[in-house]
Amino acid sequence: MARIVTISGSPSPSSRTKAVVEYIKGLPAAKGWQTDSIEVRELPPEDLVYARFDSPRVQNTARLLEQAEGVIIATPVYKASYAGLLKAYLDLLPQDVLAGKVVWPIAVGGTLAHLLVIDYALKPVLYALGAQNVLSGIYIHDRWIRRYQEKILLEGEAEERIRTSLERFVRNLTQRE
Repeated sequence: MARIVTISGSPSPSSRTKAVVEYIKGLPAAKGWQTDSIEVRELPPEDLVYARFDSPRVQNTARLLEQAEGVIIATPVYKASYAGLLKAYLDLLPQDVLAGKVVWPIAVGGTLAHLLVIDYALKPVLYALGAQNVLSGIYIHDRWIRRYQEKILLEGEAEERIRTSLERFVRNLTQRE
């Protein structure tokens, strides 16, 4: 059973970014995982703002990441970059916390003009945290994500892109075993 950590970098409790992470965790391919979730918005804001590296809550999340085999990191896109809240959190993590992990980045944004945010903004930070196996990320237009009666509905090509990327993530995890 693979140990996976999901990181949602959205400041909103009902974000489309979080909905995508929850959707992935509910897919059949993810059923055998032991999954821990990090909601960055739930960390103490003062720890993030004042860069408290010794924060017990931040250190607990770092331990989860150290124990993981795979990491799914999802972020909304603001002003052509990933969320500042996520950046503040990533800056507090140990330098090699993602070493030896399979990392799958996901971005959700309002325009396809920000399609390259993963490659040009997020991936360099993931590599700085020791990641060597960062998969091709997926960018999902937020209009493709809807909630209906507690269900997450994906439209357009979002569902197929997620399933294809999930298969690649699972393949990479099993190659490590």
